[in-house]
Amino acid sequence: MRPFILVFLLMSFTSCSPDPTTFVTHIEGYWEIDEVTLSDGTKRDYNYNDTIDYIEVTDSLTGFRKKLKPNLTGKFETSKDAESFRIKIENDSLNIYYETPYANWKETVLNANETQLLIINNTNKDVYLYKRYQPLELD
Repeated sequence: MRPFILVFLLMSFTSCSPDPTTFVTHIEGYWEIDEVTLSDGTKRDYNYNDTIDYIEVTDSLTGFRKKLKPNLTGKFETSKDAESFRIKIENDSLNIYYETPYANWKETVLNANETQLLIINNTNKDVYLYKRYQPLELD
């Protein structure tokens, strides 16, 4: 039953989705994973993330994704590692092609707006729901 629900959700996002070119402007920024739906339908919620993703996109539809670790001072700790990508619009879909020294893979953006980013990894079929990162306010 769960795989059926996953397929239904994916179809509902892709069948009536807006123009994928509109997603590009929303991809850039700081994102944290809210939940992941695995290909078998299992869902995992992320109540706390010790890392976030920073995504930067250039005018030439290339960019990078980098893992950042927020600290209590409002700054980020990071390594020099980054995943380079290029964006292509193919068959009414916004696809992101990643390249690292270790692997190449493709993800498809199912939806993107100011507050949420929904992506499917085309290799393992896991669906990632990101929410816009909001720093902790310690007053």
